[in-house]
Amino acid sequence: MRTIKDQSVLQLGGHGSVLVRQRREHVQMDELMNRYRAMGDTRRREQILRQLVQLVFSHAFAEESVLWPAVRRSVPGGEELTARVEEEHQEINGLVADMERLSPGDREREDKVLRAFDLIRQDIRDEEDLLLPRLQDAMDDARLRGLGTAWEAVRRTAPTHPHPVIPRRPPGNALLGVPLSLYDRARDAFGVNGPAPDRALIGVGAALAAVTAVVVLRKRL
Repeated sequence: MRTIKDQSVLQLGGHGSVLVRQRREHVQMDELMNRYRAMGDTRRREQILRQLVQLVFSHAFAEESVLWPAVRRSVPGGEELTARVEEEHQEINGLVADMERLSPGDREREDKVLRAFDLIRQDIRDEEDLLLPRLQDAMDDARLRGLGTAWEAVRRTAPTHPHPVIPRRPPGNALLGVPLSLYDRARDAFGVNGPAPDRALIGVGAALAAVTAVVVLRKRL
């Protein structure tokens, strides 16, 4: 079975390839999870966990906004493959959202953290062993690098915390991602903990969607 895990950068399309970018962040996630489990200091563990959450959710949002639509367009069976990882993302969203409502040291919270870790690792395996090799077969190196550039641009401005009620697919996630990203990055900058007020932000996103629809309609008239 071919996997992107053991291939060279050149085989994966070069340094800018979306496959290389994906694998690099998967390695970072794995390292952070290992550091969390090995760390004894509670304050330091929480810092590592916050860093992991920010990485996981910006990474997943870029996948759902840029990468999985490309898979559905280009890969035979892409709909089924992406539906599988989207379900995993949704489960991780729910676990981490619950975790953020609980206090550090809470036994229930720690259980959710470890369950989320298991799901993240399963998601990485599914992507590297099943989904991304199919994308590699469907695209040449130039297209993989172009997709990597688009993926990175979205990742840098993506939400960094769980929002389970947000759609997993465009255009809903892209429209709602604007206010969510602004809110999340303010939380990160000021060290604010706790869940985001999704209902209020959904209202903002709905307003953006309505404005977008009006603009599109006017262009067609």
